[in-house]
Amino acid sequence: MDSTDAIVDALKRAPRIVSALLQEMPAALLTRRPQPARWSAHEHACHLALVDPIFHARLERMLDEDTPLIVPYDPDTDESPDALLRMNLDNAMADFTRHRAHFVDRVRSLAPAEWTRRAEHTQHSHYSVFIMLRHLALHDMLHAYRVEELLLNKGWAAEHGRGARNADASSPR
Repeated sequence: MDSTDAIVDALKRAPRIVSALLQEMPAALLTRRPQPARWSAHEHACHLALVDPIFHARLERMLDEDTPLIVPYDPDTDESPDALLRMNLDNAMADFTRHRAHFVDRVRSLAPAEWTRRAEHTQHSHYSVFIMLRHLALHDMLHAYRVEELLLNKGWAAEHGRGARNADASSPR
């Protein structure tokens, strides 16, 4: 993503992409973890809903303060191990969709100079509004990819009667 328009478009599309993947997932598999320490589809989706306001707050800090210090959010240390599983998935996705629409409107209103505003990030060599928003768009797609990996898990598909005969069930409409 090399332009602000591409980033805004990716941010806008993320909730719809994740929601569509979740709708394909059999309900019995939504909370199933592939391994004890790895997240379920439910957790990936709820995580996106949880971090969106964090990024919005970061944006406002970066616009209001000169070079604020950004400390990363780490769900493994900042949340209990089952916090995401305890969240209501439907509510989380509704919140994510609603919040992201407002966030995209906010991002669209940024002046070109605001995209270059900088912050100090404890884990990155340099950090700007552009980098942060690109990072968020890539983060969305990483979690969408993880949901799709779970959706396409061959062993799970066989357990739930999905497989080659349904291979085209999710093709574009």
